[in-house]
Amino acid sequence: MKIFSLEPFVPSGSKFTESIQFFQDLGFNLNWNAGDYVGFEKDGCRFILQKYDNMEFAQNYMISVKIDNAEKFWQEVTQKDLTGKYGIKLSKPTPMPYGVEVNIIDIAGVCWHFVQ
Repeated sequence: MKIFSLEPFVPSGSKFTESIQFFQDLGFNLNWNAGDYVGFEKDGCRFILQKYDNMEFAQNYMISVKIDNAEKFWQEVTQKDLTGKYGIKLSKPTPMPYGVEVNIIDIAGVCWHFVQ
């Protein structure tokens, strides 16, 4: 068996339409929209945003995304003022044992670890 990709289903929280726009503003391309499911992609990295609102689940859901430059990523997100526009949480680049990390807590409460 050969595995080609891993595409997690990510909960949107109660603001599905706003979450779609957030991920587009973050830089992901909307590839398809099937109503309650939306496919996103950037540089071969894919995930499916699901219209699903369960705060306890979302706040315990984490995704690690490998990136090439944490400082540049943080600057881009900061310049777009996504924290002000969407109320997300954004950490500064932080050295960790596994790399330099920028955390985003998205609209639903999912923790995204962007790691260089």
